[in-house]
Amino acid sequence: MNSSAANDSRQMSDARESREVAEGARQDRWEKRSFMKELFGGRLSLDLVHPHPVQDPEEAARAAPFLESIRRFVEEHVDGDAVDRDSWVPDSVLQGLAELGAYGIKIPREYGGLGLSQTSYNRALALVASRCASTAAFLSAHQSIGVPTPLVLFGTEQQKRKYLPRAASGELSAFALTEPDVGSDPANMSTFAELSAEGTHYILNGEKLWTTNGPRADLLVVMARTAPREGVRGKRPISAFIVETAWPGVEVGHICRFMGLNGISNGVLHFHDVKVPRENLLWGEGLGLKLALITLNTGRLALPAFCAAAGKGLLRACRKWAAERVQWGTPIGKHDAVAQMLGRMAAESYAMEAAVELAAAMSGLGTLDMRLEAATAKLWHSEKAWDLVSDAVQIRGGRGYETADSLRQRGEDPFPVERTLRDSRINLIFEGSSEIMRLFIAREAVDEHLTVAGAAIDPRLPLSTRGGAFLKAGLHYAAWYPRRWLGWGHWPRYGSFGPLAGHVRFANRASRKLARTLFHAMVRFGPRLEQRQAVLGRLVDIGADLFIITASCVRAMKLVIEQPGDRTPYELADAACKLARRRIRRNFRAVFRNDDTDMYKVARRAMADHYEWLELGICRNPVADAPAESPATAPADPPQPRKVAEPVPG
Repeated sequence: MNSSAANDSRQMSDARESREVAEGARQDRWEKRSFMKELFGGRLSLDLVHPHPVQDPEEAARAAPFLESIRRFVEEHVDGDAVDRDSWVPDSVLQGLAELGAYGIKIPREYGGLGLSQTSYNRALALVASRCASTAAFLSAHQSIGVPTPLVLFGTEQQKRKYLPRAASGELSAFALTEPDVGSDPANMSTFAELSAEGTHYILNGEKLWTTNGPRADLLVVMARTAPREGVRGKRPISAFIVETAWPGVEVGHICRFMGLNGISNGVLHFHDVKVPRENLLWGEGLGLKLALITLNTGRLALPAFCAAAGKGLLRACRKWAAERVQWGTPIGKHDAVAQMLGRMAAESYAMEAAVELAAAMSGLGTLDMRLEAATAKLWHSEKAWDLVSDAVQIRGGRGYETADSLRQRGEDPFPVERTLRDSRINLIFEGSSEIMRLFIAREAVDEHLTVAGAAIDPRLPLSTRGGAFLKAGLHYAAWYPRRWLGWGHWPRYGSFGPLAGHVRFANRASRKLARTLFHAMVRFGPRLEQRQAVLGRLVDIGADLFIITASCVRAMKLVIEQPGDRTPYELADAACKLARRRIRRNFRAVFRNDDTDMYKVARRAMADHYEWLELGICRNPVADAPAESPATAPADPPQPRKVAEPVPG
């Protein structure tokens, strides 16, 4: 076998192992209903979301004074521009938030927390993020994906009583999953935890990258390989451990600096022969990756609150500027080009808040599986916030590009559009990049089809097995497919939605078309569908926009009932739905009529240096373009640093 063939074979084997690891960590059962899962199956299940779920009155009453205290504290003590300038959130701010109980918002009261809902948690995060996204990131990384969530979900009673009160009182926590060679694909994880000969503790060794809160954290959840053993699933099982940073062998190797969120504490963590008590194993050996995915699913309900807060802040700054800034004798907001951007900003900001509130309320019911809704909200909100901040820079012009400090020094309104742009970009990457989110949602969306017809299209199975599966699938789809054409999605159905009824009818029809199109894609591409990620992405985006239409209409109905006579929610919902319908139609047209294959060929040829001539006329990169050093002359690895504290600026 030549080297090229061997390399291809090795890559295929690695890809197969990665898929097996990912599949093994999936929540492969749907024990509760899911609005989004049913939507992808062609059913607009309004009974799950309408009327809009109501927050528990007792919990809302307890949350109100807490949220007011958060608002006052942030307005008086949090300076987002100073945090950005100094790359440091002061200890006094973190301590002040801890004294208010902000580190234990969702931790049950019996363990020292406030025991509040996802709705209240999101509102608290939005308040903090509206002043400083870096400060809000401390709270979110600590509670959404740090020790509290996995401990509440999977911890033993002993673990909860030991660590949850500490987390609620202000001991910062972090989630350590990513490694230099491990991002969304955990198959290459190298951090390893070996059970000691006595069986009393694990010995942890490895390195973690981009651990948010890590350099200032007291507690960690660390993902590591453990030895395969009987009764533990997988050839290279991944397990989760609670680790205290004060233990010997835990070191901060590097403080990472970024484009935005300059105040966050993020770094490289080293683990050298760290003794982790056996009782600090979370859930069980081999269950770490599943724990991580479930934790991230829960955490993704919080990130959209950041995005909605950013959208509302940008709207406030831009509508005032558009009304006051006069060019050619007219406020710029009356010029159609600017008005179009401002109108989108108002509509999309409303839609973001509507989806945030609906998803949080749905999760509070406890009767629904929220994995798809959380992922959809994270995907849609992060991308929409990026669109809005780009428009905000354009509307504010040079003042959108200028820093808040510079504007302040010139005596102008120092709204931090430039900082918001830098802070917003990471939202499309962390807690699952947009590309990974689309693949995750698509995999769950086709789950119903794979359950029915997966064996029929699996080339690894014998022909006889595939033939039998094909017959069973044929019988299923003989009944399923016609029902995705039949149904009434026209007048007078959904008349109770008043002026928004047409949008709900559209969502009903489009959900059935989405299910049919997904089925057509499976028939057309078969097992190759997983490689047609652009096609899957369009189908996912259609589903996301249908969720946005639903959330916008349901939220408007709730607001109009609460404030009779105020029809402005109808106006914003109508505008948001019209924008979503335009995107949906565009994506339907492009599912099978596109240039995906051509673009893929161009990318492959670019990677193979066929277009290297295009790069002539620019200077060489002294690092990236330097010739590789031979092993004999390569520098030795630098010594690992001891644990260090984050320096205080100034």
